[in-house]
Amino acid sequence: MSTQEPDFTIGVEEEYLLVDKDSLDLAAAPDGLMAACKSELEGQVSPEFLNCQIEIGTTVCRNVAEAREDLKRLRATVARVAADYNLAPIAASCHPSSDWRKQHHTDKQRYNDLRDDLAGVVRRMLICGMHVHVGVGDADQRIDLMNQLKYFLPHLLALSCSSPFWQGEDTGLSCYRLTVFDNLPRTGLPPRIDSWGAYERSVKAMKTVGVIEDASKIWWDLRPSSRFPTIESRVCDVSPRLETALTLAALTQTLTRMLWRLATRNQRWRLYDNFLISENRWRAQRYGMAAGLIDWGRREVVPFDELAAELVAHVEEDAAALGCLREVENTLSIVANGNSADQQRAVYRDAVQADYSHEEALQAVIKHLIDAYHADL
Repeated sequence: MSTQEPDFTIGVEEEYLLVDKDSLDLAAAPDGLMAACKSELEGQVSPEFLNCQIEIGTTVCRNVAEAREDLKRLRATVARVAADYNLAPIAASCHPSSDWRKQHHTDKQRYNDLRDDLAGVVRRMLICGMHVHVGVGDADQRIDLMNQLKYFLPHLLALSCSSPFWQGEDTGLSCYRLTVFDNLPRTGLPPRIDSWGAYERSVKAMKTVGVIEDASKIWWDLRPSSRFPTIESRVCDVSPRLETALTLAALTQTLTRMLWRLATRNQRWRLYDNFLISENRWRAQRYGMAAGLIDWGRREVVPFDELAAELVAHVEEDAAALGCLREVENTLSIVANGNSADQQRAVYRDAVQADYSHEEALQAVIKHLIDAYHADL
């Protein structure tokens, strides 16, 4: 493996839902909307599986400051163009009240193939996520860092949760999105991989028997990107607030550098079995930050505010080196103010206490999500 410091560039991909400003229901993206976005954003925007979704992706960014400018531009452009059609984007992983049965998939060959391949499972994919790429040029180093970074996926998930409601009901989960996504094949935590060569052999075996056509059909929470020399984190719900998204990107970037830094000192993060990490994944999915996570070194459940403070301390040196200390320290504000799932539930409770009906309270949540999308633009 290379001893040279990776560049740790970052890229962010986000998926949004489009809602009608009057009814607050999901709405299909008109052809004109997609054409206008593609014209302005030059390859950084695309339709998603369902035609009420839109996906954006930043360029390769040297640091979080560059990511902020690009992501802000992308979010603002989608919002401005959507407004011309009386639509508004929301960056939440589930729409609080819409029924997946009433949605239609985008008529593109890729999505038609997905529909045929995944049948009824993919029809429920009314969910949106956020992906963060971190540049690591050496392939074997990507695998080594990925094996260690996996431990922190539940921490990132807990901070990002934005999908407590599904089809008009509070699911009791902070992240319902994964409940839907995990029904697909080749999802969940990645296995421990011995080397880049071992990974390539496994991908080749899957391709040879015709199960997948390429590695992009491997949908793990964390994977080597099939397109770029990056580690791609895919565990997070999409964040209504731009600043939350940037904090999650900064944490992913700095955690990767922290693990690389340990290696330069002949140290590493302990590798835990997926059986143990998946318990924390479930706790994050179910409770968000409210019930803490298990510190497997201490063998006890630790309150999330304590874990978050430790996390920030672990990467402080790396955040300073990469110029994203402010974004990393915002982790503590997210903990103090609650993640999006907490905030959505608070809006719903306040509305019910103000004598709103159940349907009106859900609409208050959707309006909150629209406002949150625009708050940092």
